[in-house]
Amino acid sequence: MSNTITQVELPGIPKLKSGKVREVFDLGDALLFVATDRISAFDVILPDPIPEKGRVLTALSEFWFTRTRALVENHFLTADPHVIAARIGTRPELVGRAMLVRKCRPLPIECVVRGYLAGSGWKEYRQTGQVCGVPLPPGLPESAELPHPIFTPATKAEQGHDLNITFDEAARLVGLDVARQVRDRALMLYLFARDYARQRGILIADTKFEFGFDGDRLVLIDEVLTPDSSRFWPADQYKPGGPQPSFDKQFVRDYLETLPWNKQPPAPRLPAEVIARTSEKYLEALARLTR
Repeated sequence: MSNTITQVELPGIPKLKSGKVREVFDLGDALLFVATDRISAFDVILPDPIPEKGRVLTALSEFWFTRTRALVENHFLTADPHVIAARIGTRPELVGRAMLVRKCRPLPIECVVRGYLAGSGWKEYRQTGQVCGVPLPPGLPESAELPHPIFTPATKAEQGHDLNITFDEAARLVGLDVARQVRDRALMLYLFARDYARQRGILIADTKFEFGFDGDRLVLIDEVLTPDSSRFWPADQYKPGGPQPSFDKQFVRDYLETLPWNKQPPAPRLPAEVIARTSEKYLEALARLTR
């Protein structure tokens, strides 16, 4: 598709990482994040990109980094295309999908906050009545709103699935003081975003934050509160007791679940309708949250 980007190379600028979605380049005193239109499901990158996805992720991250900076310091510097062009040269295709961030040392955990019972949390709750060691009331249905949001950390996996862990296990990885700090900041960010999004017709069922150290300062890093790192549900269609319609890539996952695919590479192609509907979902989430 002519309006999608799946790979980015910048001659003369070292690429540090090519993730499932983002390309990370080293500019010396800062990092350049470029969000492509790649999409993954079940930890496999799919062969078909989603139009405008990278721009949505960048715009939403910039929006939330700016709006939450008074709550929690973050690594975001700028997404101004003129500033970026001055560093890397004119690349019109990267406008709206690139941002400069400070270099930080990432923590080895994902900081997940759940306000509703879904995904791996729902699966674990059915087996144990808990999520990541946090006991929950019995008899909750799938997609139920929790009595209060809970912090449910996970390990970072370069390959395969992140693994849910308890708070104590997270503390052993990063230290008790740091674990407490990221728990408190993640919960504060979630509550702020939950209330803001709810006023715009979106329920944030859960989301994943990442933190790192900028020198000795603990800051929010990576992306924040996007459809890739969160479950966004339309509030007017919310009905606990089963899966919910969403603004994230659950639409793609639901389609793939109908196929005889073993969730190993290579992934199947996506029909044009699924690609178009997914792009529409991402764009609608952006429009609702930033209007």
